[in-house]
Amino acid sequence: MRLGKTGIETPQNAFGALPIQRISDTEAVRLLQKAYDGGMTYFDTARYYSDSEHKLGLAFDGMRDKIFIATKTGAVTAKDFECDLETSLRELKTDYIDIYQFHNPSFCPRPGDESGIYDAMLKAHEQGKVRFIGITNHRLSVAKEAVESGLYDTLQFPFSYLASPKDIELVDLCREADMGFIAMKALSGGLITDSKAAYAFISSYDNVLPIWGIQREKELDEWLSYMDNPPAMDERIKAVIQEDISQLSGEFCRGCGYCMPCPAGIEINNCARMSLMLRRAPSSAWLNETWQANMAKIENCLHCNACKAKCPYGLDTPSLLEKNLKNYKRVLAGEEQV
Repeated sequence: MRLGKTGIETPQNAFGALPIQRISDTEAVRLLQKAYDGGMTYFDTARYYSDSEHKLGLAFDGMRDKIFIATKTGAVTAKDFECDLETSLRELKTDYIDIYQFHNPSFCPRPGDESGIYDAMLKAHEQGKVRFIGITNHRLSVAKEAVESGLYDTLQFPFSYLASPKDIELVDLCREADMGFIAMKALSGGLITDSKAAYAFISSYDNVLPIWGIQREKELDEWLSYMDNPPAMDERIKAVIQEDISQLSGEFCRGCGYCMPCPAGIEINNCARMSLMLRRAPSSAWLNETWQANMAKIENCLHCNACKAKCPYGLDTPSLLEKNLKNYKRVLAGEEQV
């Protein structure tokens, strides 16, 4: 596929490197190199993903021209942007990044705004350190503004067969703008368990590049098997999708933060997807005393339903918080494996 106006051509089957935080350097390098040998050429990571960039650097040292690397910065000032960029270049063992993305900002960075981060990005682009400018987001309003601004080459946004009509509209807007659309959470954070159905849905959009979060070799083998034998949208897969839509659409918190702030002090955007966090990132980071206290605040929910009313995806947020708290307690007690 062609990733919009970047002109990047890559299989519609990319490697999301968030989960490799949880495995050793040796395991990660073997997995990443196997992914490349199997045909994957696009790898997505971020400064926030602890040592993920470091592991990509180890895996692809000396073969930079054979792959595409996308990473992200959560910087909110120009100074921090420059620091993040230099750190990423060093960890990735490269002198340029193919797509450098603003990591889920609460606003759409623009030239001349108070943050200065877009101007810093332009400077890095002029210096050849950044080939293309991207943005990731969980907020429909910010994502749509980014597309309409004409300032970005790519958008990364949650997209799966649990997508809302507004999400699909966003994909169409990107197509019209010739802007690359990168699908995060194409398995809806683990809610979707049929990889063939997930793959068949995404491949029906020729302008969407899915980045599959991969941690285990058996997962990688599954995605690589679709390189030569891509699943077709047959009647079985259509039935799976319809059944999942009916059962799962209300369960997936995208972490957009529209529901915040909470009058009870609950950090809803993380607490409502804690089960997802425990599966995808190092679990120890979410089981410490600080997060135990944060999750305990759910018990003080006022049931005012303000969060439910503000959710752009129509989630029953209070119910979702309760489910996540129950699961969290089971994990803490050792009754459930992460």
